[in-house]
Amino acid sequence: MSLFTSFRYLVALHREKHFGRAADACHITQPALSNAIRALEEEFGTAIVKRGRAFESFTPEGELIFISAQRMLHEQELLQQTLKGHSEQPVGALTLGAVPSAEPIAARFAGHLHALYPGLKLTVRSMSSPEIEAGLEELSVDIGLGYSDRIKSRPSKLAVMNQYTERYFLLRRASNPAKSGLRIADRPTSWSIASRLPLCLLTPEMHNRTIVDASFKKIGICVQPAIQTNSILTLGLTVLAGEMYSILPGALVSVLRGYSELEAVPLVDPDVLTPIGFMFAKSDRPSNAMRATLALANDPEWLTQAMAHVGLLEPRQ
Repeated sequence: MSLFTSFRYLVALHREKHFGRAADACHITQPALSNAIRALEEEFGTAIVKRGRAFESFTPEGELIFISAQRMLHEQELLQQTLKGHSEQPVGALTLGAVPSAEPIAARFAGHLHALYPGLKLTVRSMSSPEIEAGLEELSVDIGLGYSDRIKSRPSKLAVMNQYTERYFLLRRASNPAKSGLRIADRPTSWSIASRLPLCLLTPEMHNRTIVDASFKKIGICVQPAIQTNSILTLGLTVLAGEMYSILPGALVSVLRGYSELEAVPLVDPDVLTPIGFMFAKSDRPSNAMRATLALANDPEWLTQAMAHVGLLEPRQ
């Protein structure tokens, strides 16, 4: 077994935090993965993993080995892309992490990217903002789509390419369902009125929920939702199923456009605008795959298409 293969197993274990799931992700048996990790421990003369009856965590030495393994795999991927492809038709793997509220745009972006460059092997992962930022720093994620203001508000080794500015909608059942699908109401409603309704919101650890809570706090209100969930799908389905309301960003409203039973009402007072952008590690020698990805992200035609699927928007700044 090559050292690079063992390192890939190590990275999978670090990501999954579970021997069985890591083995499944690598398409090998759990004993095979465990043996590979033990072989690395023998090679480096130190324990990499804290073991009980199940996986507990990486040791401090294991974390150092993981960081080096991630860098070596990244360098291997860069070299393979250079040897096998060229700037006009890049090849190789690229991982895109997206916050749940931006997943619809990330999916469209990945589809466009693959159509232009079929030699790319794309992975799109749903991740929280901290997971994306950590993944970019650890080189396990190549580019992330999420809340760019988090990066701009503090020192960072990450660069940002803004994509659109998103606003929020109150999702409710339509009193008179439209024939053509979900209707966006002509007249907005206030956050104050929304606060009096039975709401289904994301759970507090989600950055989207942080934005929603902060919007209510601006008008001196602390909201207790009737239902909390970490599932984007649940936000819409609870409104379909009962007398519930939800607050969604425009990208998710766009996904629900086929449901004529629903209506999305722009929220104002305050008018909350959230910048969404691509984030990536600053590099003097980006891969051909990254160059192609960033070129598409900055392409006016793509930006126009993206903005058509995120509701009422402000132009990119």
